[in-house]
Amino acid sequence: MTARAADRARYDRATAHLDAPLAIVDLEAFDANADDLVRRAGGKPVRVASKSVRCRALLERVLAKDGFAGIMSFTLAESLWLARSGFDDVLLAYPSADRSGFAELAGDPKLAAAVTVMVDDVAQLDLIDSARGDGREVVRICLELDTSLRLMGGRMRVGALRSPLHSPAQVADVARAVARRPGFRLVGIMAYEGHIAGVGDSLAGRPFRSRAIRLMQATARRELVERRAAVVRAVRAVVPDLEFVNGGGTGSVQHTAAEDAVTEIAAGSGLYVPRLFDNYTSFSGRPGALFAQPVVRRPGVGVVTVLGGGYPASGAAGPDRLPVPYLPEGLRYDPQEGPGEVQTPLLGSPADDLLIGDKVWFRHAKAGELCERFDVLRLVEGDAVTATVPTYRGEGQTFL
Repeated sequence: MTARAADRARYDRATAHLDAPLAIVDLEAFDANADDLVRRAGGKPVRVASKSVRCRALLERVLAKDGFAGIMSFTLAESLWLARSGFDDVLLAYPSADRSGFAELAGDPKLAAAVTVMVDDVAQLDLIDSARGDGREVVRICLELDTSLRLMGGRMRVGALRSPLHSPAQVADVARAVARRPGFRLVGIMAYEGHIAGVGDSLAGRPFRSRAIRLMQATARRELVERRAAVVRAVRAVVPDLEFVNGGGTGSVQHTAAEDAVTEIAAGSGLYVPRLFDNYTSFSGRPGALFAQPVVRRPGVGVVTVLGGGYPASGAAGPDRLPVPYLPEGLRYDPQEGPGEVQTPLLGSPADDLLIGDKVWFRHAKAGELCERFDVLRLVEGDAVTATVPTYRGEGQTFL
């Protein structure tokens, strides 16, 4: 029996009393992945990205482990909810225009002490000030550096379209604006190198593209090491007591952690290891989160149909954004239908061994987005479900 077949047998036994659709987290895989992130971080704390987890119980579990410290959140409403729930170090990774949220933040000393918000433009400070109302708490600020690689005199750009702050001088200018402005305190810098951390460099059947990606990433790392260090020096000249410099992501943990200028690493997807993280040479993890759909039809030889399953991930539309049939091994989509809203035909010889009511296990393309489809996660240890915990959705929280 292969390791994957053994996992399927465990998951089927663990959930035999439960009807699909359902979602699980294999705690042995989750914990092993967490340990690997800490190992790769080389002693620097790992700030867990909540959008890749979207379950308070699992955020608490990973933050209880040595090597993890703090949360990187994705909306201001989520940040405030987490802070009210007892998480005391929440870094909002994206600028916000949530005026009511800023009024709440500026009016509550506990929230203001726990939450740090992201800024890359003085106009965002204006928005926060306009939303304060009677709130006079000091708002903690983090500046985001654009990590994109610019070539050919800036005519070619590789990287996500995020912050407009690219040079040390640009970041230092906004740092001075924050430092001069009453009601704000600059505490950190964040720089997410998505073109390095979030792009697989070992694509099956595409050796030339894989090599091109590795060359691009090596060039981008060299450039960013120097520029990030220069940015940190420039900002520390304005704010000597800067608390943190955050960088990285699941795919670049060990590279980013090696930079002297970086004080902490961000990662989250590496806990669940969705299918988009199968194509990396820098690390390998164990699939930790899966969902099951029930077989409801047997249309013919070599075909079964499961209920639903059309859960595409965000990003540029393409086959890599689709869930993948994982267990039993050897199933594939019908190219004419793909994964559907209410039914998904699956082709392959393993279909002939599946009966009505059997479970087919899938992996989502991205990590936390799976939790937007399920109210609860079943936590599996060995061949038993040992706990059932709510997702954000299960707690009535849908932030995006």
